Amino acid sequence: MEKISKLTGREYKLFNYVGAPDAEKVIIAMGSGCETIEETINYLNSKGEKLGLVKVHLYRPFSTKHLMAAIPATCKKIAVLDRTKEPGCLGEPLYADVCTALMEEGRTDIEVVGGRYGLGSKEFNPTMVKAVYDNLNDGAMKNHFTVGINDDVTFTSLPLGEQVIAAPAGTVSCMFYGLGSDGTVGANKNSIKIIGDHTDMYAQGYFSYDSKKSGGITVSHLRFGKTPIQSTYLIDAADFVACHKSSYVTQYDMASKLKEGGVFLLNSPWTAEEMNDRLPAKMKQQLAKKHAKFFNVDATKLALQVGMGNRINTIMQAAFFKLADVIPYEQADEYMKAYAKKAYGKKGDAVVQKNWDAIDIAISGLVEIPVPAEWADCTTGAEPVKVEATEYFNEFVAPCLAQEGDNLPVSALSANGFVPTGTTKFEKRGIAVTVPEWLADKCVQCGNCALVCPHACIRPIYASEEVMKNAPEGYVTKNATGKEFAGMQYRMQVSPLDCTGCGNCVEVCPAKEKALVMQPLDSQKAEEANWAFAMTVPEVQTIENVATVKNSQALKPLFEFSGACAGCGETPYVKLVTQLFGDRMIVANATGCSSIYGGSAPTCPYTTNEDGHGPAWANSLFEDNAEFGFGMNLAINQRRAKLADNVAALAASEKASDEVKAAANKWLEVKEEGKASKIAGKELLALIEGCDCDLCKAIVADKDLLTKKSIWIFGGDGWAYDIGYGGVDHVLAQNEDVNILVLDTEVYSNTGGQSSKSTPTGSVAKFAAAGKRTKKKDLGMMAMSYGYVYVAQVAMGANPAQLIKAMVEAEAYHGPSLVIAYAPCINHGINMGHAQAEIKKAVECGYWNLYRYNPALADEGKNPFTLDSKEPNAAEYQNFIKSENRYASLAKMFPEVAAGLFQQNEEDAMNRYLRYKGLAE
Repeated sequence: MEKISKLTGREYKLFNYVGAPDAEKVIIAMGSGCETIEETINYLNSKGEKLGLVKVHLYRPFSTKHLMAAIPATCKKIAVLDRTKEPGCLGEPLYADVCTALMEEGRTDIEVVGGRYGLGSKEFNPTMVKAVYDNLNDGAMKNHFTVGINDDVTFTSLPLGEQVIAAPAGTVSCMFYGLGSDGTVGANKNSIKIIGDHTDMYAQGYFSYDSKKSGGITVSHLRFGKTPIQSTYLIDAADFVACHKSSYVTQYDMASKLKEGGVFLLNSPWTAEEMNDRLPAKMKQQLAKKHAKFFNVDATKLALQVGMGNRINTIMQAAFFKLADVIPYEQADEYMKAYAKKAYGKKGDAVVQKNWDAIDIAISGLVEIPVPAEWADCTTGAEPVKVEATEYFNEFVAPCLAQEGDNLPVSALSANGFVPTGTTKFEKRGIAVTVPEWLADKCVQCGNCALVCPHACIRPIYASEEVMKNAPEGYVTKNATGKEFAGMQYRMQVSPLDCTGCGNCVEVCPAKEKALVMQPLDSQKAEEANWAFAMTVPEVQTIENVATVKNSQALKPLFEFSGACAGCGETPYVKLVTQLFGDRMIVANATGCSSIYGGSAPTCPYTTNEDGHGPAWANSLFEDNAEFGFGMNLAINQRRAKLADNVAALAASEKASDEVKAAANKWLEVKEEGKASKIAGKELLALIEGCDCDLCKAIVADKDLLTKKSIWIFGGDGWAYDIGYGGVDHVLAQNEDVNILVLDTEVYSNTGGQSSKSTPTGSVAKFAAAGKRTKKKDLGMMAMSYGYVYVAQVAMGANPAQLIKAMVEAEAYHGPSLVIAYAPCINHGINMGHAQAEIKKAVECGYWNLYRYNPALADEGKNPFTLDSKEPNAAEYQNFIKSENRYASLAKMFPEVAAGLFQQNEEDAMNRYLRYKGLAE
């Protein structure tokens, strides 16, 4: 340990003591919490306290001798802190060992209490440290306490006093509220590097994310100081706060964390005169009472001017360096441009130049907004979007979404773990800059826009004349086309506050003059009332054939407003499956993007139809999700087998009427057909519900099983091609009626873009920085080798009719099915507003092939393989892959290597197409 101390300059013993040498109150703890405790001790002791801390560096084997040597002789009271909970024990591990050590050494004069902190990633800050020391004051000390939570169930929590700001003088604390994918986090990481590399200051960064993908909130916590930073907790008192998204002002309490005289920076299109109406009353009060310096910059407008799109990070970074005054701005300007070249150089000189232009233009747009003194007492201002939600949402979800979940009491959590579905519809995030506006006179009612929407926030609404009587003013409709919608009024309705503004809906509109145009979010406020009315319109019940784009989109999506990235290539497939089969679906979901946008607390995007039916969804790990879904199928089959025995017994019973027997036999005939079993089940139930016989009671008790369940297993290519492939193969081999949907992004999307066996030759990804050297695994061909597995490759933007046909065939096939869907991803380095167009290009050039392999056709003497792709336009192949940064970056860094790998990629694709063509002939 002495050698380590000489090398590092840091002293490590089995137990290190810090604090007053004559301390009477001592905390014993281990781990990162010790830094916070030491920082607080230094602050409180400078105010006259006598406090100490024993840091445990070797826990077990536990040295009593070294512990006793570390505890000051003056010590009278000890609080032992554990970051764990062991139910059933007399105390947590460190507490139990300290008590034993003191007893064996005869130090019974020291009073000891134990407590827990930091469980579930809860904060542990100086205010909480002081509460622990205050608990050691004279009087009744609370033992087995908790700190950092509001325990109103077992009442073990310690009360917190006034806020303690323990950071040493000269420490600069900065908070940045950003939108996932706007570049805020990346810019702040660069800021840390700039200050850390070019000054003698210490730097610290911590980045807090919500559960959304890109488009969720990010909060960056940055600290800079002349002394080592020991603050291992989120900033709760900031010198500088920046809000990079104007809609956040009514969603998050940002100004309350600002110090007296601090700087608040807002990115918004608002003028100084508009601020009074645009800011909420509480924010205005805080800015005035804290005598804050308030600045505004329209970074979104400036970014568009220099060709940066929605990437406002460089502009906001420049504004930060100008206002925070951590280093002279002239130096910061030079360093920022150097880091921009380093960070974006592989994307081309044009991208670097755009970032330089953004830095140059940023300061010109910075405007100081005077803070009127009367704001300190104002009671009016902008209000959060009002939605009529459930009690669960208002009392539990809303505080979590407002980043105030840590303030919820223990009693707010459901003891049985029950979490309601369909709660994303209340979020109303309003994160889009522009949203689509529907032009009724130009719409051809095809439904393509609704099909491709990743967030289900644009939907065709069909209403009867009777329903239309209650429509709000401005709810424009036109006569619906199609026999299923005869006599109804049609409207394509947009939810502006749920939209992420990707623009794919506009891209796919086939009308000669687009029926959708992107408009500023503020201009679409009237659509909020129109959307609210549209959601009250009864669902269409007259659709017989759902296997068309138009008809499928008239069905309610039972997956909506997820936390997926804007323009996500995966979620349109998930949404479509729920429209087709959602009222009877059971889903096993592999960990990955689909589990993050599908099931992250506190909201749930899976919802129900007007009958209260919707998908049952559960998540499992990469390595066993296929087996997890297979187990669900086994359980359902066993229960339905018992139900079928009971129905058969009813059909054979002498006591049953002829009508009941006929209904029972009808159900037995169609019990393996989805829609038919549902209808037959309803007819049987109508006849036997209320009957007192044991057989009827048993059937009614299992009525949820009368409708055949649609078992689906979801996951990405990292799961299906790699880590979970053994399970996928095993499940397919069992010849059971399960459906597997692979959302193929050709990369591990959720964990930062690592290479998978689905990644094609020459593609750049993590673990393949110089381009992947092996070709893409052909999962479909491997599955087809069994001969009894339905297999399809689909691509929504290229051929939506083929996609729907494949999904309907796969679900109807009485055996295992595998649907592999091409899904563009933000990791591809493309504009996700053109994701569906990218899919179309991929199919047209032969990069991705469409086919269906239906074993049922072989039983009819037909070729089971159908090639749905046309002859590829090979001349465009290289142009296609070079248009994506995952390939273009390789050509930039290793041009000679790239040429060979791209050629190999093309040859692999063309050979693959020829194999498929041979199967189809």
